[in-house]
Amino acid sequence: MALQQLVCNLMILLFCKGTLTIRLTGSGSTRCSGRVEVYHDNIWGTVCDDGWDLNDAEVVCRQLNCGSALEAPPSAHFGAGTGQIWLDHVTCSGSESSLTECQHSGFGSNTCEHGQDAAVICSDLIRLAGSGSTRCSGRVEIFHNNIWGTISDYNWNLNDAEVVCRQLNCGSALEAPPSAHFGAGTGQIWLDHVTCSGSESSLTECQHSGFGSNTCEHGQDAAVICSDLIRLAGSGSTRCSGRVEIFHNNIWGTISDYNWNLNDAEVVCRQLNCGSALGNPQFDHFGAATGQIWLSAVTCSGNEGSLTECQHSGWGNNYYGHYDDVGVICSGMIRLADSTRCSGRVEVYHNNSWGTVCDDGWDLNDAEVVCRQLNCGSALGNPQFDHFGAATGQIWLSAVTCSGNEGSLTECQHSGWGNNYYGHYYDVGVICSGLIRLAGSTRCSGRVEVYHNNSWGTVCDDGWDLNDAEVVCRELNCGSALKVPTSAHFGAGTGQIWLDHVTCSGN
Repeated sequence: MALQQLVCNLMILLFCKGTLTIRLTGSGSTRCSGRVEVYHDNIWGTVCDDGWDLNDAEVVCRQLNCGSALEAPPSAHFGAGTGQIWLDHVTCSGSESSLTECQHSGFGSNTCEHGQDAAVICSDLIRLAGSGSTRCSGRVEIFHNNIWGTISDYNWNLNDAEVVCRQLNCGSALEAPPSAHFGAGTGQIWLDHVTCSGSESSLTECQHSGFGSNTCEHGQDAAVICSDLIRLAGSGSTRCSGRVEIFHNNIWGTISDYNWNLNDAEVVCRQLNCGSALGNPQFDHFGAATGQIWLSAVTCSGNEGSLTECQHSGWGNNYYGHYDDVGVICSGMIRLADSTRCSGRVEVYHNNSWGTVCDDGWDLNDAEVVCRQLNCGSALGNPQFDHFGAATGQIWLSAVTCSGNEGSLTECQHSGWGNNYYGHYYDVGVICSGLIRLAGSTRCSGRVEVYHNNSWGTVCDDGWDLNDAEVVCRELNCGSALKVPTSAHFGAGTGQIWLDHVTCSGN
């Protein structure tokens, strides 16, 4: 009996040694974060950080059932190990099931020191999986009761996805795809009726129906698509406005405001699926960050697909402080496509996809709301019949009826989302005045305001005459100037007064 027990104990010991080939340890380490150590020739040893990146860390996190890799800290982030350094120049694709499946220089073959010990920080209880998934997009799965399970898509939206993306260090949420977009999971469905405000640090902080309490099927598995290497943060930030931060060398860092303009902001807004750029605030408008400043002298044309495609001074190459951190203010759920920042085909974001607006009843009042929402001044035109080209995909709105005073197009009456019988031949557009508008009265009369340095301001009436007014009326497509009221005839503005002693010939 004793011999049989000894054999069983040996079998258990051998099994443990066979599976326990990797561990996380060090100062401040947890179950899913720490210095990476591998077991070889009956000795624990570390991994050198030469070439160590998120793909390598992803394999470690998977092997330890610790979700996804958030960071791959180099330079003995969790303290220097002692003794053997087993691996160096580890190169993983990220899909391997074990670190030893990755290419490396051979066990014990290195010229490293323990100050170069590699580490990982894993997401622990949440991961993204499924067909076509990446580090920052996929089917959402959470770890509970030692089992990975999925989340039902009932009421799943961008606020919920925002929490997942933040938890995974994946920037901002771009989409919250329902209906098993990355394939159906198997086994347990852990959560349903998830309701997040978007500011939570973990999905389990959000309201839900309870673990395992649902009547769902895996065809309803929820997913996320995150921005990955860019995010908006800071005091007063939202999903589509905030301090711009980018992820490089396993660290989030900011951008200096040298030469920062609306073209640069436009690229960020597009990259985050946040519509068009309304503002490009500078001087730590959303608060000063700490740590790394990654980019300066960013120069975009406005058409790039990613901020890193724009010219810049090089990573970490700047002489500025965090008081120069840049931000963006994006339009969010509305954008203009296939033209300029303030003219184009109107598209709105609903149910995780951009769609157009049908021209049934479309007029200048409707266009006025769009122009105001996009900080583009007043409506000059409301072109119809795919003036800016026919889109593809969803047509979201039809029979839109605005008074012209609404703050958002979705506040106007319409026939309902996706409720129309027309084709993209009827896609509507707008032409806005851009940097000038009339406030306090009608479309063609009011207090003159101009847009400069991300804010609207007024014009002082010193020397203001019919020639000056003629230029404004022409610019706004409002015919000829009839009068030039002075002394705040349409009410006094607030804030900045941008211009004084304006002198126009009238042409």
